[in-house]
Amino acid sequence: MNIFVCIKQVPETSQSVKIDPEGTAISLDGLEFVINPFDEYAIEEALRIKERFHEGKVTLVTMGPERCQKALRSGLAMGADDAVQLSDPLFDGSDPLTTARILAAFLKTQEFGLVLAGKQAVDDDSSMVPQALAEYLGVPHVCTVKKLELADDKKSATAHREIDGGTEVVTCRLPAVFSAEKGLNEPRYESLKGKMAAKKKQIRSVSAAELGLDPAKVGPRAATVKVCKLSYPEVKQGGVRMIEGDLAGQVAETTKILREGLKVI
Repeated sequence: MNIFVCIKQVPETSQSVKIDPEGTAISLDGLEFVINPFDEYAIEEALRIKERFHEGKVTLVTMGPERCQKALRSGLAMGADDAVQLSDPLFDGSDPLTTARILAAFLKTQEFGLVLAGKQAVDDDSSMVPQALAEYLGVPHVCTVKKLELADDKKSATAHREIDGGTEVVTCRLPAVFSAEKGLNEPRYESLKGKMAAKKKQIRSVSAAELGLDPAKVGPRAATVKVCKLSYPEVKQGGVRMIEGDLAGQVAETTKILREGLKVI
């Protein structure tokens, strides 16, 4: 079975980010980038499926500039077999739906039994690409999966996903797209042997022309979502003071502060 894992490179989340001068994006200067954390669960699941059936190939796919090769090589070091970078200046500024269209254009040229991705990217939190990708491919999709079981004949899969008050169990035919939730598995670390092997592997680059994509249907011109403005969150103010006394006195004093001091009631 050929398994494709769609990944995204995102800023490392422990860093402080700044808004660029135009106010519509974050400044990328000096930032460190990593594989989107939810995508690591998708990679791990793909590797486990391959190991279970003792056959198949795991291919990583990303769309983005040259720096995205770092994320691809990290995934290769985890154990993926191959990596593809969809890279073209025409792709810059693509929104989630356009990104899904580009990924679908590539996957339509491949034979795949399963497509995995993280449930969302931690930079924009759109959580749209896996669902849209399945729609463009014309295959089933199950999102926020916490357990995935493939049938022995590899013609169907059963996914478990948490919902309010319980767990939903969904069985669908393959090929299909599944998006991974935290808890699906525990991603493995990159081994030293894996890192050395990843350095030697060639990453295939694919352009818009090779995919036969109309330039008017990718990039900012095709985007249906536009970021108008970014702003920093409001700085939270500290507490007023500790209120001493018994419960009745604390309630009375708190009410007075809210009404006369803060004027919120």
